[in-house]
Amino acid sequence: MNPLHRNDRPATYPASWYAATATLSAERPALAGDEMADVAILGAGFTGLWAAKVLAEKGFKVVLLEAHRVGWGASGRNGGQVGSGYNKPMRWIAGRMGADKARMVWQVAEDAKSQLRAFCESHAVEADWKAGVAHGAYSDAEAEEDKAEVDFLAREYGYEQSEAMGADRFRELVKSPLYHGGVLDRGAAHIHPLNYALALARAAEAAGATIHERSEVTAIESGASPSLTTAAGTLRAKHLILAGNGYLPAIEPHMSARVMPINSFIAATRPLEDPRSVLAEEIAVADSKFVVNYYRFTSDGRFLFGGRESYGLGFPTDIRGPLVARMTNLFPQLKGVEVEHVWGGTLGITMTRLPHLARLGPTTLSAAGFSGHGVALSGMAGRLMGEAVAGQAERFDVMSELPVQRFPGGATFRTPLMTLAMSWYALRDRLGV
Repeated sequence: MNPLHRNDRPATYPASWYAATATLSAERPALAGDEMADVAILGAGFTGLWAAKVLAEKGFKVVLLEAHRVGWGASGRNGGQVGSGYNKPMRWIAGRMGADKARMVWQVAEDAKSQLRAFCESHAVEADWKAGVAHGAYSDAEAEEDKAEVDFLAREYGYEQSEAMGADRFRELVKSPLYHGGVLDRGAAHIHPLNYALALARAAEAAGATIHERSEVTAIESGASPSLTTAAGTLRAKHLILAGNGYLPAIEPHMSARVMPINSFIAATRPLEDPRSVLAEEIAVADSKFVVNYYRFTSDGRFLFGGRESYGLGFPTDIRGPLVARMTNLFPQLKGVEVEHVWGGTLGITMTRLPHLARLGPTTLSAAGFSGHGVALSGMAGRLMGEAVAGQAERFDVMSELPVQRFPGGATFRTPLMTLAMSWYALRDRLGV
């Protein structure tokens, strides 16, 4: 079944803490009949909205189609962590792309954080930008790998905002007995992602872009005369940008073979009296589990804890129980704390956990597969596609060289094959191997 409909009600934001605390906009009208544009965009998440904003500011007529609501998908449901780099060490990337291209790829990721921070400061104070993201390691060997990456970033790129910590110092910061060390990156950050998406949509519209909600695309024509078709009309354009990520239906074979949807889940507790009993600072944290745990405190003192991936399209019947078990295993001091919000969402991953930017034809660009690093990178991918449409494609072309191969089995058999593989890695997590 289409991920756009498997787990959610149409055009209804999930029952998340984000939706409960955001000022939601009035619903925008759906596409009705035929429209023409310079650029047609599929998907009103961070990627599509940044592409719309950039191109509208350059004078293009931009029309964006969203199946549900602005920020309804992963952009409005995620953990809010604005990480540095990619979901792959820069040492690995440099070894495969070479030093010069890797340096450009690193700079794109740095620009992505800078773009997001500047936007929050100027247009989305309510996104509540807070600096600091830590990464926890479960073994001495993993802690040494983290330190080697910190040293590499400082030596090769002059990045000195990350600090490697031994077990004792890290446990003073992140008060779990399970970590053997880690890294604190003060150049990374965390935000309220739905507030950011809503503000970004307003900025794109202020620049002149048109957004149609409840306009699910059922067919894509990516040839010389590209178009997006919905049940109620057709949008024709000179250029086409696909920004559906994990929610893109299986109607584009190239992306479907390389980007796989997976689900992740988040719980938010009631406000805690003493957040410092869990985290010594207002930072976000992710860790080295293959099925990663990620967490932080919200502005009103709730512990927001995410993890527990699933690889089928359907959400499990019990989201809360396993999430709480993971949370209290990591932080025994939270046993018995009431959980008030639980939700899930779908993101896009690739085989190498690197984003996939691609030219799908002479007039069609796509970006997806941000693999848990999308809060900053997906917005920058939108900017790069906007730049490429406008004739400045250097950064897009370099990013399109990130190594991303097809999933085994392609779009048809990727899910059962990957489920077997991921189940094995999840078992290794539980066994501590």
